[in-house]
Amino acid sequence: MNNSVRLRLSVLMLLEYFIWGAWYVTMGTYLMSSLEVNATQVGAAYANLSIAAIISPFFVGLVADRFFSAQKVLGTLHLMGAATLYYISTVEHFQIFWWLILLYTLLYMPTMSLVNSISFSQMEDPDKEFPRIRVLGTLGWIAAGLLIGFMELETSYMTFRIAAYCSLLLGILSFFLPSTPPTGKSASISAILGLDALVLFKKRSFVVFFVSSILVCIPLAFYYNFANPFLNDVGMENAAAKMTLGQVSELLFMLLMPLAFRRLGIKKMMLIGIFAWVVRYLLFAYGDIGPGIWMLYFGIILHGVCYDFFFVSGQIYIDKKSKPSFRNSAQGLITFATYGVGMFIGSFVSGAVTDNFLVNINGILSYQWESIWLVPAIIALLVGLLFMFFFREKLVGTLKVDNKMPHILPNTDHRGQKDLVGGLTDSADPKTER
Repeated sequence: MNNSVRLRLSVLMLLEYFIWGAWYVTMGTYLMSSLEVNATQVGAAYANLSIAAIISPFFVGLVADRFFSAQKVLGTLHLMGAATLYYISTVEHFQIFWWLILLYTLLYMPTMSLVNSISFSQMEDPDKEFPRIRVLGTLGWIAAGLLIGFMELETSYMTFRIAAYCSLLLGILSFFLPSTPPTGKSASISAILGLDALVLFKKRSFVVFFVSSILVCIPLAFYYNFANPFLNDVGMENAAAKMTLGQVSELLFMLLMPLAFRRLGIKKMMLIGIFAWVVRYLLFAYGDIGPGIWMLYFGIILHGVCYDFFFVSGQIYIDKKSKPSFRNSAQGLITFATYGVGMFIGSFVSGAVTDNFLVNINGILSYQWESIWLVPAIIALLVGLLFMFFFREKLVGTLKVDNKMPHILPNTDHRGQKDLVGGLTDSADPKTER
C-alpha cells in the first residue's frame, strides 16, 4: 500500500469515527437540557442506533455490495447524512428529532462496513496493515470528545453541526478514495442473520455466552446513554473530554490482552470484563465531584477492561469456535445479538430505570444517580454469576498478537483481528456439555 492510499485511508478512518463521536456521547445531555425530554425518551433516541445496526447489514449485503462501488455509496450516504445532521440541529421537538436520528443512523451504520471493505481491498497483509489504519478511528473519537468538551458544547446543537460539516467533508473525499467495485454477488439472508452458525447452539457454553452477551449490553447501554448526563449533572467540567479516557484505556488494555490470555484464559478474561461493569457502576454510584472524584475517573478508565475483556474476547471466542464455512455468519450473529437486540433492549431499560428515580425535592426535579447506577451493577453481577457457573470452555495453544491492535467497534470486520488464541476446546469434563 503506497503512501497516498495509506494517507487517504487514515483520513477516512479518522473522520468516520470523529463524526460518530461528535454527537453520540453527548446526545443524552443535549436532549435532557435543550429539548427538555425525559430519560425514557433519551433511551428511545439511542435505540435508533440498534434499529439501524439490525437493518444496515441487509442494505450492505443485498444492495450496496452487489450493485455499486463502495466508495460511491459511502460518499452518497455521508452527503445525505450531512444534510440530515444539519437539519437535526435545527429542530426543537423530540418527535421530529427521533425520526431524524433514526434516518441518520440508517444512513451512517452501513458506512462502517463500507469503510472496512474499502480499506481491506487496498491491503496485501490486512493483519499488519489494518490495525495501523483502524487506530485512527479511535483517535478520531477521542479528538471529537476533546473538542466538544473543551469548547463546552455538550448541551449545544453545535455538536450535530460539527458532525454535519465533517460528514460533508468525508462525503466529498469519499469519491477520491481508491475504487472498490461491486462484487456482483448478493449475500443470503441466512448469512446476514448468521443463521448458518446456529449449529453452535448445540453447545451449552455457547448458549450461555450468547445469552450473557445480550444481557451485558443492558449495563453497557446505561453507560452509553447516561454517563455524560450524569457527569454533567454532578458538576464535572469538560465531561465529554474526560470521558475520552475510556477510549485511551481501550487501546492500553488491548495491548495487555495477549499477556492476560496467557495467564488467565478465555473464561477468566470474560469474567473480569463482566465484573468490571459491577465495579464501574459502584464507583459511579458512590463517587462525587469532591473527595470521591477519583471514583468517577476510575469508573471511566475501567471502560477498557469492560469492553476489551468481554466483547473483544467474545469476538475471538466466536472466531475460534466457528468453522471457516460459517465464521462470518457467526460474527454477524453475535453482532446482531449485541449491538442490535441487546443494545435495543438496554436503551429502553436504561431510560425507564433512570426515569423511575427522578424525584421532586422541594420543587426541584433531581435524578437519584446512586440508585440508578446500582441497577446496572446488579444486572452485571447476575450476568457474571450466570457466566461463572454455566460457561465451561478452556484455552489451549500458543498466543499470538499484533501489539498494535486497535480498539474494535461494532461491524469491524473480523479479518482485521490478529490470531490471539491458538484454539478453544470444550470443557475437559464432557458431562458438563449438553
